[in-house]
Amino acid sequence: MLYACERLSGAAELGCDTETSGLDPRYGKLFSVQFSDGEFNVLVPLSEGIEIGPFAEILASPSIIKIFHNAKFDIDFLSESDIRVRNVFDTMIAEKLLTRGANQSSSLAETLYRHFAVDLDKTQRAKFNRRWDGIWTDELVDYALSDVIHLPQLMRKQLEWLGNLGLTEEFHLQMARLPLEKEGIS
Repeated sequence: MLYACERLSGAAELGCDTETSGLDPRYGKLFSVQFSDGEFNVLVPLSEGIEIGPFAEILASPSIIKIFHNAKFDIDFLSESDIRVRNVFDTMIAEKLLTRGANQSSSLAETLYRHFAVDLDKTQRAKFNRRWDGIWTDELVDYALSDVIHLPQLMRKQLEWLGNLGLTEEFHLQMARLPLEKEGIS
């Protein structure tokens, strides 16, 4: 874990995601936190009793961009566990801006397919519920990491498109409008 933390601490940007037992952080459980710099991927299996430890410092670091898809959801769960997150880029907000008026989904699966022809397999998601035993199989780890591995590349592509379309300022306005500071974003 020390090598993983050192490696991720040196990244300029990290894809981040969580796996949870439900939609409401007040009643749900935080099962894991995943990170990826696009080449190196880490899953912290909180459900197996592993502590977030120094990975919390990475999430709180203002020098590393944390890339989430639907940041508010993940950060609500992290915040409920007293984990602070700073310097966030939300690929879902970016995608909503890029596709507005086009009547296209901004789900991560649809977004990755649209940009990179990546077909995410979401069949494992149903296993994460309150009755799950918390043990990570290879299939569950692969599923969880598949959500973060493409986020750094997606952010770069979205930033390029936002710039080309003159939407960068609008993106920053949308990010600022989210009531995230109280949930741990600054």
